Amino acid sequence: MLTCFAPDLTPTQTTYQLAEEESKHAVRVLRLAAGKAVELLDGQGGRYKAEIADANPKRCQLRITHHETVAPRPYFTHVAVAPTKNLDRMEWFVEKAVEVGVERISFLRCARSERRELKLERLEKIAISALKQSGQAWLPQLDELQDFAAFVVGVTPDTTFIAHLEEGERTALAQVAGAGPGCCVLIGPEGDFTPQEIALALARGIRPVTLGTSRLRTETAALAAVFTVQLVR
Repeated sequence: MLTCFAPDLTPTQTTYQLAEEESKHAVRVLRLAAGKAVELLDGQGGRYKAEIADANPKRCQLRITHHETVAPRPYFTHVAVAPTKNLDRMEWFVEKAVEVGVERISFLRCARSERRELKLERLEKIAISALKQSGQAWLPQLDELQDFAAFVVGVTPDTTFIAHLEEGERTALAQVAGAGPGCCVLIGPEGDFTPQEIALALARGIRPVTLGTSRLRTETAALAAVFTVQLVR
């Protein structure tokens, strides 16, 4: 079944018109005709069943046949990660994180970050594509790039954890991630957080964690954090 993203769809609507790009894909590429089933997701928990009423390749009209609201997950997963120099790796992370299940992704500008600027448009499209592919009902929030020092001031220390490679006592994320209603995990850049950044986080009450004994790439560590939290919950 074709799945389309419809962020402007409301529960009271009985019809919906696909955007031109999705209309073309449905009618000319997939060759869907009138009466064929289509699924619509609004990214805010709304899941709609529809059927094609008019197979117009520019303005495909749908008839809504059913609507349900999917409750959000009872546990809030938030990952804050320093984007890699190679943006393909961040695109891969966003895609897989959405498929596994994540509520929010923030991007950090750290002292050792090689990528100092970030445009969210491409990442948002990838998140939407992953949402449709995986059948998730809730599109995660993607935040603009923010300086590390400014970010840590705004988090809740009790449910925030920093994964780093410096010496010192660290607890396995799996042992502490499920203690509250949600958590935020900080993942540093390719050169790791600096000692000063780690000290700043610890001074705020953020606890240090480990994701295992391997030295992981940034995007792998971020995905491991998402997977660990979901597995624990």
